[in-house]
Amino acid sequence: MHGSLVVVDDVPGEFAERVIEAFHRRPSDIFSIALSGGETARECYERLARDADTQIDWWKVDVYWGDERCVPLDDPDSNYRLAREALLDQVGAANATYPMRAEDGPDPYQLRVGELGRFDLVHLGLGPDGHTASLFPGSPALDADPGRLVVSNTDPTGHNRHERLTLTYAGIARARLVLVTVAGADKREALARVAAGDPTCPASLVHADRIVWLADPAAAGDLA
Repeated sequence: MHGSLVVVDDVPGEFAERVIEAFHRRPSDIFSIALSGGETARECYERLARDADTQIDWWKVDVYWGDERCVPLDDPDSNYRLAREALLDQVGAANATYPMRAEDGPDPYQLRVGELGRFDLVHLGLGPDGHTASLFPGSPALDADPGRLVVSNTDPTGHNRHERLTLTYAGIARARLVLVTVAGADKREALARVAAGDPTCPASLVHADRIVWLADPAAAGDLA
């Protein structure tokens, strides 16, 4: 496993604490964060909106996304919509938001991430199949050219519908800190594969300056 595993009863609470800490340790005036999707992410963002309160100046936060389904931004399946409802609408505003727009393809976001240079924090989840962001087992994005930071991708198994835009491994590696939140017994096998360094599990191949895996006891299983 690349990074450290932290097993906690309250994953959203720990996530909020670490985002607040990263904000206060940011190396420049603006804090750049890339958000995720899924129900664990929703719980994390709701908790962050509540716990950050006066501890984060959201006018000093630029918001990006690590992946997005190729659907309209107001679609119920949209990661942008999830983050807007759970976090952005709750805190009022951010300095800037940069949604992934499926109709534009990956190139505009590639340029945006390239101009940014480094993310202060990238938030990822873990799927039961071992995917993270929209890097699915056996999918073309796993072999993206090192110069590509954002690509289009699909799940070859069809279990995850919708074409996606996603950060590549190279895009994620631009993070100063990656927080991976993992909750629930249905993620236990995937997390065990990550811990064992299984190369067929896409999440096990993520690299960054610092990676912290936040897991609840149900997901951690014997790793706790």
